[in-house]
Amino acid sequence: MPRSATAAGRIRVMTLLTVMGLVAGCGGSDSSPAETALPAMSDQVVANEVLTTTSTTAAPVTTMAPPPILREKAPPLVEVDGWLASDVTSLEELEGQVVVVEFWTFGCYNCKNRIPYTQDLYAKYRDQGLEIVGIHSPEFAYEREVNAIEAAMENLGVTWPVVLDTKRRTFREWQGSPAYWPRTYVLDRQGRVRFDHIGEGAYQELDRIVGYLLIESG
Repeated sequence: MPRSATAAGRIRVMTLLTVMGLVAGCGGSDSSPAETALPAMSDQVVANEVLTTTSTTAAPVTTMAPPPILREKAPPLVEVDGWLASDVTSLEELEGQVVVVEFWTFGCYNCKNRIPYTQDLYAKYRDQGLEIVGIHSPEFAYEREVNAIEAAMENLGVTWPVVLDTKRRTFREWQGSPAYWPRTYVLDRQGRVRFDHIGEGAYQELDRIVGYLLIESG
């Protein structure tokens, strides 16, 4: 299961069973009251593929069904302590772009494992209108220091904007309870939530959905 958000420490289980398979993650339950939780629906977001052929000799043409709208508007950022590596101060400023939102903390092993794939996604789609926003929601005191976060960003190759969610208010506003590290959402150009995945994995699905949303109209 994903890593625990309780003060007692880390609860680690090697795999998280989802409808589509086993996904490694770090996170778990949060004892705080649930607020507005978004369901983990990545497997529903992995759209069905429809194969069609134009002739008996033509190669199949793969068409992706639109990923469902999981929420008409993304939750707000709550009591954040600023942004790193960005002049942006709100998600609203990014409307008109496709935005990948990743909840992470630099001490989380599974969060760090996602970063190379996120780097590849950013390099592939940034010039087409993709932005990535990391929301750093620390579990332990040593993860709260801005200097330590900046050093981790440099060491890990995090080049996208990072929101400082020191009190984890945004962490709970988006996820409710339980809440997880890492957790990945995708917002379309209208700011609607179109993908939600807990833990590692689902990299190809994420790539396909980002690519689809970048060319989706309306």
